[in-house]
This record gives sequence, structure tokens and C-alpha cells, in this order.
Amino acid sequence: MEIPFFQVDAFTDQPFKGNPAAVCITDSALPETTMQQIAAENNLAETAFVSQAAGTFNLRWFTPLTEVPLCGHATLATAHTLWQQGLADPLQEIRFDTQSGRLTAVRNEDWITLNFPSLTGHTVHLPQEVQEILGVTPVHTIDVFNRYLVEVATEAEVYDVCPDFARLTPYPKVIVTAKAAAGSGYDFISRFFAPCIGINEDPVTGSAHCCLAPYWSAKLGKPEMQAYQASSRGGALRVKVDGDRVLLSGQAVTLIRGAYIINN
Repeated sequence: MEIPFFQVDAFTDQPFKGNPAAVCITDSALPETTMQQIAAENNLAETAFVSQAAGTFNLRWFTPLTEVPLCGHATLATAHTLWQQGLADPLQEIRFDTQSGRLTAVRNEDWITLNFPSLTGHTVHLPQEVQEILGVTPVHTIDVFNRYLVEVATEAEVYDVCPDFARLTPYPKVIVTAKAAAGSGYDFISRFFAPCIGINEDPVTGSAHCCLAPYWSAKLGKPEMQAYQASSRGGALRVKVDGDRVLLSGQAVTLIRGAYIINN
């Protein structure tokens, strides 16, 4: 069995930037054990598995350790790959059936816009040990989508975070965010840490912006914003809050093409 494989840098227009994701295109769903083994072999933050079904595409995402219910950058990479390989009409939206319901992608020249759920949470106190691990003083913390969203006072504090990932592993995922510095061209910046699922720091995280977009939209009083995820690779997104949905727009670059050859 040969499984076409693509490695795509998402939320960037340059190779070796943004967030790399693997995309595997299959005729039908693979056994979960096989998908998990392939994701572990790839050792990327996410591997997407996509197969066509009755005018839509079934889509699942796996980290090297586990399946996840929602992933933005691997969905962007998947849409980019389907259009690039001629498996989807570039003039039509792509519809994905996922654990998080129906998601869609549309293409506007070299930008792709994903329609994702808006994720809101409630105010909580960040555990003292997590504050110490992150080395931050929270302005505000919310619990949203099984993660902490931690606002800090300045952009510099976001850049300065250097966690002890072994100590952070028992805790939920963490987003650290701040209003962007004046003149940066961005409205807010963030970083995302998820050692609990085998990802110490994710370079650019679409699902995190499903939380960040409604949070900053309410604070800044604007529905459309420019976002930057300040990892070492870095990545830019356009975000728009539209009712209970978030529109995430980004670009993507294919870096590797190949195939998995599996002998049963």
C-alpha cells in the first residue's frame, strides 16, 4: 500500500517558516494504529489524514502521541495540498468532516481561509507553579478548550517565556499572549506550549487562534485583526470573528512530496 505524503509549511509564504504539517491522502480511512504510527514516524506537531467521501473530505489529525479534535495549520496544509494536486476545485470551497464538525476552506489567490468554531472560556486563576514555570505575571487568564489562555502585559514578556517543559507536562496546554507593540503591524502576538501532547512549543497554531480571536476582538473592539505567533519559526495569520465562527487566513508552501510504502 502506497500512501501519498506531503510536508507543508503552513501560515507562511516561505519555506522553513510557519508550522510544518504532514498530509497523507488515502482512499479510505486507515486503522487508527497505523495513523498513529505514521504520525510518530513523521515526528511533526501534526499529521493530517484525508480521504474523500460523497462530495466532502474526512479529516483527522494526529500528533506523535495522540489524536487531537481540532488543528488549524494541518487543515490549511491539507486544503493547500488538495488544490495543488488537483483533487479539489480551486473555485469551490472544500468541506471537511471532522471531530469538531464541518469545517470549510476557500481559496483567494495564494491565501486560504478556514472557517472554524469560535472558542470562548471563563476566567480562572493560573496555578502558581505554572506561573513560575512560565516566568510570567498574568494580567488575565481564562480556561478555554482544555488550555490556559494567559494574557501578559507586554509583547516582550511573550518573547521572554522559556518554560521548563518537563515541569509543564502535567498541566494543560498554555497560550501566552499580549497586545502587539505599536507599529508592529499586528494586533496581538502569542506563543503556544503543549508538552502534555508531545509538542513543547508549536510554531503556529490555528486552533489557538480560535480562542485568541474572540478574546482579543472583545478587548480591542474590532472583528478583524492581524496576528503573529512568535515562535522561532514565526507565522502570520489574518483572523476575523463572525458570530460563533472564526475565519483564519494564511498561506502555505509545499516542501516535501513522497509516499509511505506499507506492506501488510
